[in-house]
Amino acid sequence: MNLWFRLLWYILSVRWRPRIEMPDGISRLTFRVWPHDLDTSLHLNNGRYLTLMDVGRLDVMVASGLWRAVLRHRWTPVASAIKIRYRREIRAFERFELETRLVTWSDLTVVMEQRFVFKDGDKAGQLAAHALFKGGLYDRAARRFVPIDRLMAETGITAEAPPATSEVTAFLKADRALKDAVRRDD
Repeated sequence: MNLWFRLLWYILSVRWRPRIEMPDGISRLTFRVWPHDLDTSLHLNNGRYLTLMDVGRLDVMVASGLWRAVLRHRWTPVASAIKIRYRREIRAFERFELETRLVTWSDLTVVMEQRFVFKDGDKAGQLAAHALFKGGLYDRAARRFVPIDRLMAETGITAEAPPATSEVTAFLKADRALKDAVRRDD
């Protein structure tokens, strides 16, 4: 239920949010940990991180103008892989900022980096968690993923994909290995 309130707040406040210039723009959303976000260790539940990351990626789509094309063509955002590294716990009532940015892309998928950074107090500016996301937009009518070149054209971007960092390369390699292992087991 908490996500619905945060999503509603996002929708109500989106018109005052700054536009994100892609492919280099960064979405920054501020959150506070509420009691219903906590797990039994009294810190932000690990599943809640993933849920909040959805809102960060939504902000990238909306603030870059891509959301209009997503609605017009009835495309569906699809996550295919996520890797998250927890570094410091975020405790009850602490504020943090979720930074989301595009780091590279291939023919059909993008890789985004998402960082949870403490907003206030003696931990301000410190990294709490770091994640890499791989996904794309799926066209159900065509039964295929939408080519990234088309997504870029929808928002007026003509850019080459930045080279993958060693971290992104390791993430994609691990994703491919897991995908191959699952296929062998099926």
